[in-house]
Amino acid sequence: MSLLLSPLDALAERVGLTPSSELLEIAVTHSSYAAEHDCESNERLEFLGDAVVDLAVADLILTQHPELNEGTGSLVRSRVVNESSLADAASRIDLKSFMRIGRGVKKEHGLERPSLLADGFEAVVAAIYLENGYEAAKRFVQECLRDGVDEAALRPGEVDPKTRLRQWSEANSFGTPVYEVTAEGPSHDTTYTAVVVVNGHASSGRGRSKKAAEAVAADVAWGDRRA
Repeated sequence: MSLLLSPLDALAERVGLTPSSELLEIAVTHSSYAAEHDCESNERLEFLGDAVVDLAVADLILTQHPELNEGTGSLVRSRVVNESSLADAASRIDLKSFMRIGRGVKKEHGLERPSLLADGFEAVVAAIYLENGYEAAKRFVQECLRDGVDEAALRPGEVDPKTRLRQWSEANSFGTPVYEVTAEGPSHDTTYTAVVVVNGHASSGRGRSKKAAEAVAADVAWGDRRA
């Protein structure tokens, strides 16, 4: 007879950790919660996970994109290993539903902060590394970030679409572009639609992550731009 999984055990199953993993429990514990409950936070795991993510992405770039040299490979990695990209990866595994945060952070809608989710993702990666080894952690990271690497490798020397659009918009005194993102479908198979408004003109794009949808919308807006 199968037993019902606890919510955290469901996440453990999703990321390949054992049920009731103590490391995963630490990985989803924000410092604000730890301070209120006198337990260990995920800060040390986040520190380790940051290094594991960097190495796994560098390995993916080296093996899957041999056309890139050291300089362009570094540009691709910087476009993938950043707060926004890692927060999107955290959203795809629905990490927000499992994070433990303090009362003050909850009141401030802290689970909407990309930095909190990105740190949580890195902490989960470290938990996988410590429990199952580097190869398991590498597979997890590469599965989560492969699409971003492939996208960035197509135009390694270019400024990413959102930055390009923002720079143009601000240079023309239109202000900072405003994005709104909606999601459709279950958490494991979500499609995102982003709408960006620049100078009163709306453009939209779709993707399998918030970042990808916003990038497509920014590209469309760039093509529609009005000086």
